[in-house]
Amino acid sequence: MKTKLTFAVGILLLAVVRLPGQPTESVVIPSTEFETRCGWFSNPTPGNVWLYDRDAEWTISVQGGYEAKGNWPEFKPQQWVETNGNYGYGCACLQVKVNRRTHEVVEIKSGRPRPVSQCRKDPALKKWNRKLQ
Repeated sequence: MKTKLTFAVGILLLAVVRLPGQPTESVVIPSTEFETRCGWFSNPTPGNVWLYDRDAEWTISVQGGYEAKGNWPEFKPQQWVETNGNYGYGCACLQVKVNRRTHEVVEIKSGRPRPVSQCRKDPALKKWNRKLQ
């Protein structure tokens, strides 16, 4: 009898937890705190910008569509690798608010360029090398 009761309670709990119309995954809201993210800052074509860090690919801007609030870092010529006219990539640290679900940068508080060699030496960033070419 005790086993049947335990089984019935278990089924009932599953039904309550999985009610129809209820979201099955947790809701992820954009971060309300600024965090520092360092990695490859890529601007391969007009209006298209991403940050590739150890955790993910973060969308900063898409031409004709999404664009984060705030200003992009300003790179000196020796801090920027041109791959398409003036477009290309550099190494930077940004203070940002992000949406972890969509991998979008919501807002840039500040950004500072770093020497390209710092990103090239970082083993966590090597996985992004093909994206930069």
